[in-house]
Amino acid sequence: MFIGHFAPAMVAATHPKAPGLGTLFVAGQLLDFGFFGLALAGIEKFRITPGITEMVPLDLYDMPYTHSLLGSAIWAAGFALLIWLFTRNRTGALIGGAVVLSHWFLDLLVHAPDLTLAGSPPKMGFALWNYPLIEMPLELAITFGALAFFVIRTRPIAPSSKFVLVLLAILLAAFQAVNWFAPEPEAATPAMMITALIAFTVASAAAFLVGKTRMLKQV
Repeated sequence: MFIGHFAPAMVAATHPKAPGLGTLFVAGQLLDFGFFGLALAGIEKFRITPGITEMVPLDLYDMPYTHSLLGSAIWAAGFALLIWLFTRNRTGALIGGAVVLSHWFLDLLVHAPDLTLAGSPPKMGFALWNYPLIEMPLELAITFGALAFFVIRTRPIAPSSKFVLVLLAILLAAFQAVNWFAPEPEAATPAMMITALIAFTVASAAAFLVGKTRMLKQV
């Protein structure tokens, strides 16, 4: 799951008290921001194992702090606390935390059994990465369905709105295409981890621009 993690962010952004779309995009990928950051520091670990799933060669064998359910909940609570400290918006904080936590449940659908409840076995995952004819249309449907929902529930407030909205859609499609169809990496290198962090940041920046050029329609 890559761009599918942004789907809860786009749906949540249509709540009147939700944080901005850029903030929610960060929330949607916060666990992977944390994972690749910790992997760069050697705290969490993964390796490239060709064939471990049909679609993704990542052997995510050690990620207790970001991809256990307990770890995910702690990241979600921390993110919610930050939102509340900066905005005193309790509802917005809960929404932000829920988007962070959604990451674990979406990963549960696609990962091979490598997710845990608290960092130790049993390991869980429904492994839809082994079924590309299911996973690929599912990820596209939830992502671009969520984007369509966001567009329907909002209206432009700046001339650049259409441009940045199209930019976001193109970026999401391009990132997913690279994720699916680029040559498999040969090793878990720092360059690979940094590239992933840059991709998450660029998508979040584009979402920030979209959020600044649209507002919720009056009900």
